[in-house]
Amino acid sequence: MAFKYLARLSRQHRTIYCYLILSIWIFLLIAGIYKYIGTTLSIESYKNRRNFMYTSAQGRDEINDQGRRNIHECNNPDEIALEMDGGSLEGWSLTGVLLITRHGDRGPMEHIRGIGTINCGYDNSLPLLHRYKTFITNSTMNAYFGHSVWLKNGPFHGFPLLPPLERFCLLGQLTYRGLAQHLKIGEILRQAYAAPLGLLHRQQTVPNTRVLANISLDSKNIANGNLSPESNIIVYSTRYRRTFQSAMALLYAFLPIDQWMGITVRESHSLSFCFKDCACQQAERIRKEVAKEDMATLHQHPAIAAVVHWIGMSLMQNPIVQINPMEVRDALLALLCHDTPLPCRKAKDRSTKNNPDIVTTPDNRDVINIDQEEGQTSPKDNLIDVEDIETNIEPEGCVEQSHVDALMSFTNWQGAKKVRSPNNRRLGILRAYGLIRNIVGNMLKMISGENIKFVLYSGHDRTLQYLLSALGLQSQQFFIPYAAKMSFEVYKSNYDAQFYFRVVYNGRDVTNKIVFCEGGRSLRVSRGNRGEKADLCPIENIIRFIHDDYFVPLNATNYKDACTINQQNEDFR
Repeated sequence: MAFKYLARLSRQHRTIYCYLILSIWIFLLIAGIYKYIGTTLSIESYKNRRNFMYTSAQGRDEINDQGRRNIHECNNPDEIALEMDGGSLEGWSLTGVLLITRHGDRGPMEHIRGIGTINCGYDNSLPLLHRYKTFITNSTMNAYFGHSVWLKNGPFHGFPLLPPLERFCLLGQLTYRGLAQHLKIGEILRQAYAAPLGLLHRQQTVPNTRVLANISLDSKNIANGNLSPESNIIVYSTRYRRTFQSAMALLYAFLPIDQWMGITVRESHSLSFCFKDCACQQAERIRKEVAKEDMATLHQHPAIAAVVHWIGMSLMQNPIVQINPMEVRDALLALLCHDTPLPCRKAKDRSTKNNPDIVTTPDNRDVINIDQEEGQTSPKDNLIDVEDIETNIEPEGCVEQSHVDALMSFTNWQGAKKVRSPNNRRLGILRAYGLIRNIVGNMLKMISGENIKFVLYSGHDRTLQYLLSALGLQSQQFFIPYAAKMSFEVYKSNYDAQFYFRVVYNGRDVTNKIVFCEGGRSLRVSRGNRGEKADLCPIENIIRFIHDDYFVPLNATNYKDACTINQQNEDFR
């Protein structure tokens, strides 16, 4: 009887038991995904907060009709065109040009997942790219390397002239898209400078063809009269394949073949082209300080740290070595600049209980300078505790456009603050001193009658970042596009012996924005036939600047004193 009674009672409450079990299951499901949706919600709420509306025009990206981001740094080759470079200045003759460039589009600096699926080629029709590839392939071949190499004696002997693969992104290597960028820039420079500088003259000792069969470009050919050595062109490059290949592609489109084949490329041992003025304790101290401040700022924004972590874990193969927004941004550009879908990942067990704090201060990368007040940092501000970000189980999911927007907005905001930071200016002054001295020295050679017409410095983003800061061009964007360029154009008056110069950065005349050329220190002249104007700055101004006024912001009179760390002097803060 008792058993039958219990069975009847159980059937009567079966519905209640079902609801109870279902409620427990739903509760466990919600608890299991709580951390995942919590991270997403924190990102969205952080983006919508009033103090994170980064709407500065500097570095602000725009969305095109297809919904893809038109990233400033990508610098689409199809959009590279002649703007304010060169031109006919009424009453003035072009004497020489000094050009500083960043290398073209490259593969990411960190190993990223699925890199083999990214198409880093250049599919659009560019006859010059095809001609350049054909010329290099047919004229310089070394079977040991398996591809075309530079055979002239010197620091770049044996360097390949072309990226090894047309469509694949290789770690830190120039892509064919980057090759196309510099070929386009070479065409622009040819229109703007080649004829006025008299660089279109051909030597009769070289066959009048762009396709040469198996000619070794070395000193023996020059000695035998097969090639003409350079006489009016100086080329510097850092010892990286991407800067060397960018320089050679640019010069191929800029110069006649005989001039191109006679080039000697000189090596710069520093990314800042500091030449003999490189060692500087003060610059290293400032670099570490701004890196620490940058990481402290990220530590103060945990939602952005979560975004950085989420994108980094989804995209990078070794993301926990350093958690740095700039490294994640650079890795992300490999996708955004090549129209590659955003990544996804599957669930993965991950324990963080025994992981120590991860040092996020970059070693030899660009750093972002935050103009913080004193006392806001501590010895651990440059460390990010991974346990604050990671969960024990890494959830599966995809990098969303909202994550990209948050990361790009945060780094753009940091860059906008950096260009206005006093520490950034001081660091630029110290790092760019050797380059500016070399520029001024070559300017003096141009105006003194020496046969120098064109000087090229093929460098990196930091090369231009330091130079922009030292010249006081705070209005420019912090992030330097691939294949960016800055020209110092030297002019002589047609009526007397006066020499002036103008500075054109990425096609824009910025002469009157330089600290020693602004205001009434520049001369405005007519340019071209459309009523355009150009600003010219006396060469005496830059000479006086480098000799007398350069180290004033550092309370010093020379490079040695400026680089000496004085513990008693806190005026740098």
